[in-house]
Amino acid sequence: MKTELRVKLLQYWIESIPREQGFTLLELLVVIMIIGLLSALALPSFLSQSSKARESEALTYIGSINRGQQAYFLEKNTFGNLDDLQVGLSSSKNYTYASTPVGAGSLAAAVTTATPAGVMRGYAGRVWLGVLTDGTLTSWSIVCQGTPATVPVVTGTVCP
Repeated sequence: MKTELRVKLLQYWIESIPREQGFTLLELLVVIMIIGLLSALALPSFLSQSSKARESEALTYIGSINRGQQAYFLEKNTFGNLDDLQVGLSSSKNYTYASTPVGAGSLAAAVTTATPAGVMRGYAGRVWLGVLTDGTLTSWSIVCQGTPATVPVVTGTVCP
């Protein structure tokens, strides 16, 4: 092979070998800015979802306590305190629960509260006796949601 042809062939091979190329500083800054923008948009949504999950605990527990009050009334013909219900709830990391009977006879009721430990919404539930249109006595229950860091006061048959 001629020397000139050999040199040109070697130059072609050397130029065809891919050289290692890195990212420029500008490209790295753009990627970091995009990641920062996406995280700034996603973080508040994530935090609100986690507080909703904590609040759903209170909603579930208030419903369980209300059903416990209804079952207790069927057995004892009166509503009971939270300890009497034997539902195994008094407090958790996020809420403190309380349930007390109020009234007597046909005005008997029980009020349950979930007091938040932080800035989450408070919840309250109420179980009471009611008469259906055919004269049958039954029990009714309601769960109300308060504003952040407050527990609603439930006295009637509707949420305040």
